[in-house]
Amino acid sequence: MTDTPLSRIRNFAIIAHIDHGKSTLADRLIQATGALPDREMTNQVLDNMELERERGITIKAQTVRLTYRARDGQTYALNLMDTPGHVDFAYEVSRSLAACEGSLLVVDASQGVEAQTLANVYQAIDAGHEIVPVLNKIDLPAAEPERVRQQIEDVIGLDAADAVLISAKTGLNIDAVLEALVARLPPPQGDEAAPLKALLVDSWYDPYLGVVILVRVKDGRLRRGQRIRMMSTGAVHGIEQVGVFTPRMQPADDLGPGEIGYLTAAIKTVADCKVGDTITDDRTPAAEPLPGFKPSVPVVWCGLYPTDADEFEKLRDSLAKLRLNDASFHYEPETSAALGFGFRCGFLGLLHLEIVQERLAREFGLDLIATAPSVVYRVHRTNGVMEELHNPADMPDGSVIDHIEEPWIRATILVPDEHLGAVLTLCNERRGQQADLTYVGNRAMAVYRLPLNEVVFDFYDRLKSVSRGYASFDYQMDGYAEGDLVRISILVNGEAVDALSFIAHRSAAEARGRSICVKLKDLIPRQLFKIAVQAAIGGRVIARETIGALSKDVTAKCYGGDITRKRKLLEKQKEGKKRMRQFGKVEIPQSAFLAALKMDA
Repeated sequence: MTDTPLSRIRNFAIIAHIDHGKSTLADRLIQATGALPDREMTNQVLDNMELERERGITIKAQTVRLTYRARDGQTYALNLMDTPGHVDFAYEVSRSLAACEGSLLVVDASQGVEAQTLANVYQAIDAGHEIVPVLNKIDLPAAEPERVRQQIEDVIGLDAADAVLISAKTGLNIDAVLEALVARLPPPQGDEAAPLKALLVDSWYDPYLGVVILVRVKDGRLRRGQRIRMMSTGAVHGIEQVGVFTPRMQPADDLGPGEIGYLTAAIKTVADCKVGDTITDDRTPAAEPLPGFKPSVPVVWCGLYPTDADEFEKLRDSLAKLRLNDASFHYEPETSAALGFGFRCGFLGLLHLEIVQERLAREFGLDLIATAPSVVYRVHRTNGVMEELHNPADMPDGSVIDHIEEPWIRATILVPDEHLGAVLTLCNERRGQQADLTYVGNRAMAVYRLPLNEVVFDFYDRLKSVSRGYASFDYQMDGYAEGDLVRISILVNGEAVDALSFIAHRSAAEARGRSICVKLKDLIPRQLFKIAVQAAIGGRVIARETIGALSKDVTAKCYGGDITRKRKLLEKQKEGKKRMRQFGKVEIPQSAFLAALKMDA
C-alpha cells in the first residue's frame, strides 16, 4: 500500500477495563496524527454504532491506520485497534489481539486496576504481546499515579516504572504515547516473497459492497483483481477492492506483510466468511493455514421469536447477517407450542444478549419475543448417554435421568474494603464457594466459584447495588459440577406453557415458582371462569394462584316470582362454567408473555 518497510509498521490494540478511556485515547491519537480534520472529529469517533454512542461502551473492535512522523525523522504506519472492555465482548478482544504485536494497557489513575484490566492483560500476555502501560485521567483531583503504578506491579506483575502518564480528555502527553509505541513495540514479521497468507479478523455486511472483510496480511501481498481462496471453506473470489481505514475506507492498490486493511470481493454468501479463516492466493496457495481463533463457546441461551409469524424468514436473514459481524453469536432453529417458529440463540452473557436483541430491532426492524435466558446443562441418562440441554422445555422425564451437571464459573471481584461483607454475603446466597481472598491496598480481590445459573439473572445488578457501584466483576468458565436441579413447569388452566418453563436449584425452586405465578396472576386477563396458574416439579404442584372469574348477573332479567326460578338460572350458570373450565382454552396475550419473561429475567 505504501513504501513503509516492515520495520516501520506498528500494530497495536488498546486494552482496558470499561470506562478507563480507551475510545477517548483513540480519538486523541487520531487527532494528534492528523488522520481526520478537526471539523470531522467527534467524541468516540471509532464507535460508529448508534448503540455504542448511546450506552457509552464499545461493542465492536474498530481499526484505523495512522501515519506518524517520529522524533527520529522517520515516518511510521500505526495500525490501531480499539477494543471493547466488557466481559461479554472478550471474544472481540481476543481476535483483535491476534492481529497485533503489542498492546497499550490503559489504567484509570484514580480507580486503579479493575477485574477486566486483569482479564484483558492476561489475554495480551498469552498472545505474546509487548505491553506499554498508560495511566489515564491524571488531571482528576482523585488521581494517584504512584499508587496505581505500584498496583500494576503488585497485581499484574508488569514493570510500570516507565508507564506513560496522560489525560486522554485534555490531550496531555499524547505525543509520549506515540513515541512509546514506536520505541517499545516490535515491528511485525512477514515475508513478501512467500505465498499469500492473510488472517480474516472480522467481517460485516454492507448493502452496496456485499461482505467487507477485515484482514491482517502475514505473508505475500493482496492485490486488486487477485483470485483468492478461503482455506477452510474452499470458496474462491476475485478481489474488487483493497484498502485501509483512515478511519474512512480508503482504497489502495495492494496490502503487504504486516498490514491491516479490508477487502471486498462481491461475496454474497455469508457462510463463505469464517472469522479466523486464512485467505490465500488461488493459483499459488499456502501449504497450511494460520492457527486462526478458538471458536467461542456460548454460555447463555434464549429463544428469539418474531411477534409476527410472517417475519420468520426476515429473522433468519437478519441473524445470518448479524452472525457475520459477531462471531461469538450462535443460533439454531426451534419451535415452541406457545410462540411458533423461532431460533435458539447462544450468547457470551446477558449484556451480549441485550445488545443482539437491540441490534436486531434497530438495524433490521424486527419486533421479537425473547424467552427467559438459560444456561447449558448436561443431562446424564440412566442408560449412560450424556446430552446437552439448551432449552428447559426439552428436559427428559425424571425417571430416565441419573444426574444433571450445571456450568460453574470462576469469578474475580475487586471491591473496596467497606463493601466486602455485602459482596461475600451475596456470593454465599448464590451458592458460591470462596477460592481466594487477597488485599491490594484498601481493596479486596475475592475469587469465587459460582454456578452460572445463579449469575445470569440479576447477579451483576445486585453486585453493583450492594457495593454502591464500586465492585468490578470478571469471570471465566470453570467446568461442570453435579447439582440438585429441577425443571419447573408453569401450568395455566392445567396446560403447560413451554416458553415459561425454567430450571432451578431445588432449594430455590419454590420461591421462584411462586414469584412467577404471582406475576402471571396480574398479567393474564380474567375469563368467565376461574383460572388456576400453577408451578409444578414433575407431577407435584409447588405453587398456585387463582385468577377470579368475571361475574355475569344471570338473574338480572328475573322480576319477582318464585325463588326457584333464580336458583335454576344460577345452577345452569354453574354447569356452564364447569364445562368451560374443562374445555375452555386460555389465550395468554403476548404482552403478558413479554412482561412475565422480562420480570423473571
